[in-house]
Amino acid sequence: MAHGTTSVNANSPDYIAAAKQVERPPLVGNGRGFHWITEKICSIIEGDTPRWWWIAFFITGAISLLVPISLIYLVSTGIGTWGLNHPVGWAWDITNFVFWIGIGHAGTLISAILFLTRQKWRTSINRAAEAMTLFAVVCAGIFPAFHVGRVWFAWFLAPVPQANAIWPNFRSPLLWDVFAVSTYFTVSVLFWYTGLIPDFATLRDREVKVWKKKLYHILSFGWRSSNRQWKHYEMAYLCLAGLSTPLVLSVHSIVSFDFATSVIPGWHTTIFPPYFVAGAIFGGFAMVLTVMLPFRAIFGLEDLITEKHIDNMCKIILLTGSIVGYAYLMELFIAWYSGNPYEKYAFWNRALGPYWWSYWGMMICNVLIPQLFWVNKFRKNVVAVWIIVWGPNIGMWYERFVIIVTSIHRDFLPSSWGMFKPELNDITLFVGTCGLFTWLFLVFIRFLPVIAIAEVKGVIPEADPHFHGKEDPKGGHHV
Repeated sequence: MAHGTTSVNANSPDYIAAAKQVERPPLVGNGRGFHWITEKICSIIEGDTPRWWWIAFFITGAISLLVPISLIYLVSTGIGTWGLNHPVGWAWDITNFVFWIGIGHAGTLISAILFLTRQKWRTSINRAAEAMTLFAVVCAGIFPAFHVGRVWFAWFLAPVPQANAIWPNFRSPLLWDVFAVSTYFTVSVLFWYTGLIPDFATLRDREVKVWKKKLYHILSFGWRSSNRQWKHYEMAYLCLAGLSTPLVLSVHSIVSFDFATSVIPGWHTTIFPPYFVAGAIFGGFAMVLTVMLPFRAIFGLEDLITEKHIDNMCKIILLTGSIVGYAYLMELFIAWYSGNPYEKYAFWNRALGPYWWSYWGMMICNVLIPQLFWVNKFRKNVVAVWIIVWGPNIGMWYERFVIIVTSIHRDFLPSSWGMFKPELNDITLFVGTCGLFTWLFLVFIRFLPVIAIAEVKGVIPEADPHFHGKEDPKGGHHV
């Protein structure tokens, strides 16, 4: 033995305990293998429809009917049924638009940015998060489309020649929203569908009914899992991830320009773009956990969505929640340091004015409640996590309401001050979009793989070409 070195007993209790602390937990629990992963995920689609699903399907479907009913009443009666007034020309409609756009950020972030940074833990949650993105953008698009009043003229927002030579105002951030959100939705659909192609082929090869087999064959574009196809698939997936990454950062930045480019106190600030992006990621991850944890328990997906996945998402919520809390404090500091009496009053009014309940609800839900994730026991307790993430879900809606309504209901002239009170149509439309979002997600988990089969298989030990073990016939693996 060389001078100055000591021997290490690999069988000592201290060594074993230290090794366990350093060792990374597996991304697929209980040593599950290729066969088990395929059977488990496909059984959700191929098995009999559970009774709870039908009950939830019809309840959420009935709630989602509030959307067309509310919109028909809105168009036939007038935009005033939303409770808008002077000076509150934006209220629940734009609040809900920004809220749903924020919810849609987590899916593309998990898929694109975590993919580019080679974070393998994304594989069990990216499919559901991507689907959630699409459904949230669908709900978000309803509000600005009908906010124009005469919705049959909404196509004027498109840059096409018109008989009256009226072109959109390309200097308006409202028009930037149209391009940003539509591009984001298009790329998100392509990204989501590209990831589904290998899984459609898996369902095709397992299917016994002829019509379903042909349908899956069409959806999978004749995928045969050849080396050439995988090469093109991975390149296409990488390119779409590269396109999606700037969209994640740009879409909500552009949404924030709706406010930041104005002169209204409380809006006219350069902190909005990064502040909105951090808030969108914060709220989006909270919604992913809110939706996925019940389905994880119902379908027994604990070996695929492990404690490590939940722990990592809780840490991201803690990080982004802390960034949002810092942004709240910086807003207060900027208002004080600016010496602008209008800016000072805007934040004084938020905290102590007639809408004080929304401001302090925002601070409690978005800043204080997520700090519970500093405690390891809370991150490891699934029930506690599910309860805690409801704080950001509620708080992010409060945040959008605070930014929009409390900034414009009292601006420069006291003679033009006013109050906003939501009408029944405001409430029914928002509740309807919540029902629509849940209904679409229920349809998704019943007919499409809720977890990316091919991607999850790529992170288990058998996927390593240097793996020297063998797969267990029961679906596990051993070395």
